[in-house]
Amino acid sequence: MGPTRKPNVCRQLSRRALGFFSRDAGVVQRTNLGILRALVCQESTKFKNVWTTHSKSPIAYERGRIYFDNYRCCVSSIASEPRKLYEMPKCSKSEKIEDALLWECPVGEILPNPSDYKSSLIALTAHNWLFRISATTGKVLEKIYLASYCKFRYLSWDTPQEVIAVKSAQNKGSVLARQAGIQQPVLLYLAVFHVLPFSLIGILEINKKIFGNVTDATLSHGILIVMYSSGLVRLYSFQAITEQFMQQKLDLGCACRWGGTAGTVGEAPFGIPCNIKITDTPPLLFEVSSLENAFQIGGHPWHYIITPNKKKQKGVFHICALKDNSLAKNGIQEMECCSLESDWIYFHPDASGRIIHVGPNQVKVLKLNEVENNSAQHQISEDFVILANREKNKNENLPIVTASGRVVKKNFNLLDDDPEQETFKIVDYEDELDLLSVVAVTQIDAEGKAHLDFHCNEYGTLLKSIPLVESWDVTYSHEVYFDRDLVLHIEQKPSRVFSCYVYQMVCDPADEETTNRSCEKEGTGL
Repeated sequence: MGPTRKPNVCRQLSRRALGFFSRDAGVVQRTNLGILRALVCQESTKFKNVWTTHSKSPIAYERGRIYFDNYRCCVSSIASEPRKLYEMPKCSKSEKIEDALLWECPVGEILPNPSDYKSSLIALTAHNWLFRISATTGKVLEKIYLASYCKFRYLSWDTPQEVIAVKSAQNKGSVLARQAGIQQPVLLYLAVFHVLPFSLIGILEINKKIFGNVTDATLSHGILIVMYSSGLVRLYSFQAITEQFMQQKLDLGCACRWGGTAGTVGEAPFGIPCNIKITDTPPLLFEVSSLENAFQIGGHPWHYIITPNKKKQKGVFHICALKDNSLAKNGIQEMECCSLESDWIYFHPDASGRIIHVGPNQVKVLKLNEVENNSAQHQISEDFVILANREKNKNENLPIVTASGRVVKKNFNLLDDDPEQETFKIVDYEDELDLLSVVAVTQIDAEGKAHLDFHCNEYGTLLKSIPLVESWDVTYSHEVYFDRDLVLHIEQKPSRVFSCYVYQMVCDPADEETTNRSCEKEGTGL
């Protein structure tokens, strides 16, 4: 087959205007994103640093919105230059927002209020209130008081955009209690809610008597995941736990009597009682041991990735079938690299069932296929590999002649993540444009220089490279987001100084000026 022709943007826009795609709204959206992808990746398109700011508090980014001062101030990054959307009133340290999630309206559901169809920020405050805040105005739309018997600190999605889990800080007890040998029976709490309208599923306690010395626990897609310091990971059905151990169903805003105290569920000071107390070991769904509790599930059919629970096995990944724990053919993946930072692996977020394995100088995209003549077993094979742009050390292994005339061969053992060589630091996926974004860094003299590369998600072909103008210090913490026509870089420097660099897709002024001059010459006949 010959080379694929590039889409003509003008032709696609004309077809859209004539209604060629009107029978299917999804086709229009896909066509629009195809046009945007073509514009993003074309050679003449540039990404310009349009805004830089610094902060003493962490900076967060969610879908075109940049949050400062613990989510109190929101800036839109969609405009030609970022502009402030809102700033909430100043509050005390005890009332600050500790964690937040962006909620967006589900498709095909009838909601009680017009404001419910707009994006909201679900925020957890330091004094145990759960707020739903308008993402465009900062107005508080709903609020729930959680409890006073523990400190809730973390928010996460159990089911994305549908069910949230609010996790408490782990109860380690006071210093005096630990010295006296008094053990805390409840290690942590999980409060679970359906989102919009807010409805309580329940608050679950993780206690030591039932689960033992738990180091952490979380909810994901209806599965309670419990982790131990030994590396053990256990999975339980949250629905089965709820059906078996819920003491009393509670409804937000309704009167309740609990433990001799009466109040309204979700209002201060009563809050929400812990109504799911496990009194017996629940049925175990799955158990596995992995180094540092690293455990992931994905693929088609379901597989999981672990590292054998031995320190010397760090950087070795086993890919096994979930149904019978059998190791996939070529399922032991080990990147032959010598580096200070270990490589990492995860299931591709595009739901293709593929696996991304990232090392300092290469990105491997692996696929899971049935073994020929054996549909019961699966094998791992390479889909494509992205290699760092490196030059071999010219002085490597050159012979050296000493003063006495003896020839000595000198060996250079460079690390694969040596700062003077191009090294991969971040790999992400832009789902709407179907592009892999890869951040590569090279140390030049005293400072590092980074560039963001866009690769075809299907074949791994390099389509575009964007240089970042700011220096990149590999000892700092970095986050890079690529969102349609926006690139955003958040950097944490020492002494809790945070910097934010915003890039937007623009036409190169130099190219524009050249085009205008050529048009003027043609018009004057010169």
